[in-house]
Amino acid sequence: MGLLSNRVERSEIRPGDHIYTWRAVYAYSHHGIYVGGSKVVHFTRKKEAEGSDSSNSTSSLLLEPSSECPTFPDCGFQLPDSGVVLTCLDCFLRNGSLYCFEYGVPSAVFLAKLRGGTCTIAQSDPSEVVVHRAMYLLQNGFGNYDIFENNCEDFALYCKTGLLPVEEPGIGTSGQASSAIGVPLAALLSTPLKLFAAGPLGMATVTAGMYCAGRYITDIGVRKDVAKIEVENLSSHLGRRLIEDEGSVNVRSEKPKTLLPMKRKRER
Repeated sequence: MGLLSNRVERSEIRPGDHIYTWRAVYAYSHHGIYVGGSKVVHFTRKKEAEGSDSSNSTSSLLLEPSSECPTFPDCGFQLPDSGVVLTCLDCFLRNGSLYCFEYGVPSAVFLAKLRGGTCTIAQSDPSEVVVHRAMYLLQNGFGNYDIFENNCEDFALYCKTGLLPVEEPGIGTSGQASSAIGVPLAALLSTPLKLFAAGPLGMATVTAGMYCAGRYITDIGVRKDVAKIEVENLSSHLGRRLIEDEGSVNVRSEKPKTLLPMKRKRER
């Protein structure tokens, strides 16, 4: 593995590795935890949500194929109210290449990576702990899938580190999601600075610098709003965040409207 690619051969991966593959001509990557025996545990949308929500086209691309696997009878195992699924490595890759996510990389290497969602500064827990978390979540779920706040990369990062945001929900721990938001945001925030930049090269340098800074400060190994959450306590943590989300929505919706003062009629 190097700066340009984390591509590996199947013989190189071990149980507890965080693996991923690129989909839709490198438009996005899908992540999971290799648990051994050519099996991968990963996170998608719940079964019941497949036909009910067509508003999120990106999420719909993450759904697994419905055809039965001819090699492994238990491939595609997924509880009815859970987005965590067990598949064989072949079905996970869908003829794509295999890549291994890097942990504990130096800051300089992290910033040198061209795309987010390929490495983190955070350290990984031992492989047996990682596999235990993945298999536990296969039986107990990982909450509701959200393309920005709780996606397949967030799932794999939690299995590897046990870290989750504990404060106000917003963007998740996923480097891929922060990159997707970071590019247009960096361009927007750097607009005033472009006035002082010398030509197109200076403008590109400013935008790239802000993009890299945004990726760095949102990395799970740098963020200060994350904490170690035991997998056995995860359901209560996710439930508490869901209640906080619903409460904040209700507060905003119940905000009283300001009425304009009525004009008094002139007396004749």
